[in-house]
Amino acid sequence: MTDTSLDRTSDKGFAGADGLSVDRLSRGALIRRRFFRNKLAAFGLCVVVFMFLMAFVGPYLAKWNYYENDFDNLLAAPSREHWFGTTQIGVDVFAQTMRGLQKSLIIGLLVAVFSTSLSAFIGSVAGYVGGRTDRTIMWVVDLLLVIPSLLVLVILSRYYQGKSWLLLVVGLTIFDWMITSRVVRGIAMSLRERDFVRAARYMGVPTRKIIARHLLPNMASIIIIAATLNVGGAILGETGLSYLGFGVQAPDVSLGTLIAEGTGAALTYPWLFMFAGASLVLTVLAVSFIGDGMRDAFDPGSSKSKKI
Repeated sequence: MTDTSLDRTSDKGFAGADGLSVDRLSRGALIRRRFFRNKLAAFGLCVVVFMFLMAFVGPYLAKWNYYENDFDNLLAAPSREHWFGTTQIGVDVFAQTMRGLQKSLIIGLLVAVFSTSLSAFIGSVAGYVGGRTDRTIMWVVDLLLVIPSLLVLVILSRYYQGKSWLLLVVGLTIFDWMITSRVVRGIAMSLRERDFVRAARYMGVPTRKIIARHLLPNMASIIIIAATLNVGGAILGETGLSYLGFGVQAPDVSLGTLIAEGTGAALTYPWLFMFAGASLVLTVLAVSFIGDGMRDAFDPGSSKSKKI
């Protein structure tokens, strides 16, 4: 949890060009200023926004759909007609890449939101209630941490392959919340001893309201950072499963399936692999930069935040 008093003192003595002191910044404005002064974080945000625009607007700009064939241009190099070239059966690589990026971004965001929400709820309940509830929840968390998630998802793929890709989101979510829940639990155990939480408990405020009104708002910075970092992990998880053939299935595509299909021709027909691989690398790196920037912006004690 961040001490807001540090934020206030960090703005004292700041003066404008006319020598007059400037009003103290609000906490939100200070966080935004720290974030956007981090060049890598600002760059990452621009890249992510660009990727979203390309994924959801790009298909409307292309002449071809991701499932259409141009039999007059088989394995054609990038050109004015096909910006990213075509595949062995004449499918436009640009349209496929945009569709794959769209699918990977949607799955990554959904998994990050669901897993972070689950970890925030379970971790705060375990940390605040304590006792047998805490021990039971932590036993389940420890059990899930030692289970090889990739192997389990591969085994379960026979039940969700050919069905809705939302089942893949559920599977990734189940194995993506445990570590964050442990962090949230530790913070909740510290917060439950604070005076404002004790006062609410002595006044008879129900547990669910204490968690919702007092614990979670004071852990918002940690939860936001965790959600941001979980996006990159979820995209990599979905890409890995799709690359192995246990994720998104044909006729739909994702970055993982495109990379898997283009790997064999990476040296002879590089456009089949290059654009999907570059999209994956740029997206994950950009999300990581945003997560680092959010962490430094929320933490006044960070060495980077002091520099900016």
